[in-house]
Amino acid sequence: MPAPKNAMEIFKLLDKSNCRDCGEKTCLAFAGAVLRGQKRIDQCPRLDPGVVERFSRDSGDPSMIETNREEFLAMVKQKIAGINLVSAAERTGGRFQNGRLILKILGKDFSVDAQGIFHSDIHVNPWVAAPFFDYVLNSHGISPTGQWVSFRELKNGKDRYPLFQKRCEEAMKQVADTHTDLFDDVVHMFSGRQVQRQFQSDISVVLYPLPKVPVMICYWRPDEGIDSSLNIFFDETVVRNLDIGSVFSIGAGLTQMFQKLALRHGFVEAAG
Repeated sequence: MPAPKNAMEIFKLLDKSNCRDCGEKTCLAFAGAVLRGQKRIDQCPRLDPGVVERFSRDSGDPSMIETNREEFLAMVKQKIAGINLVSAAERTGGRFQNGRLILKILGKDFSVDAQGIFHSDIHVNPWVAAPFFDYVLNSHGISPTGQWVSFRELKNGKDRYPLFQKRCEEAMKQVADTHTDLFDDVVHMFSGRQVQRQFQSDISVVLYPLPKVPVMICYWRPDEGIDSSLNIFFDETVVRNLDIGSVFSIGAGLTQMFQKLALRHGFVEAAG
């Protein structure tokens, strides 16, 4: 089941009873909330479980990712035990030290040992683990070319783009709109670098969530009746180093990180 492009595609899956058990007044309102990421499809108590599973799996619904994370991590730990971490370090742009493969994620060290145990000196964003292991196990080691593309231009990205736009680009733009100064500081905190001149916007930076997986964020402030906008771009090689689901997870993880930092910033401002 491809990712829904509008609320009507979700509405067609519902029983149209307007039972309100989901917390919305109508099934159409619920469908709109699911599209915007404000509700999960499984919050409809009358929906067939098979439909829930297919929708979650194929649309990239994070609720499904959460459900399967422990199973996924157990599986990849077994796979890690079967690879050569020294050669994996060379392929992924990491380093091998003290029995661990170490990779830089946003400028910080994250590592995995031969038993598949994940290590970090800082709090691990739950969205980091899956892309990390996907990268270690499946990356072709292709270096970035500097050719930037949007998520929808990536292989298998077009159908998932509406959800990526809602969960990542629009959500991140809200942070930038509300906390523009903080957003400017934050994107430079994580070992970001300036972008090429042709990609410059009011705030623009390239971050490295993985050594060979750069992400470019471009934000334009509102100006003379023109709304603000934010776009996230990936190097064209990203799908040679990550599955499209992991690319989605990186966008969602960055967004969650910015949202949490903005929330703390708001508390600090209120206390001041």
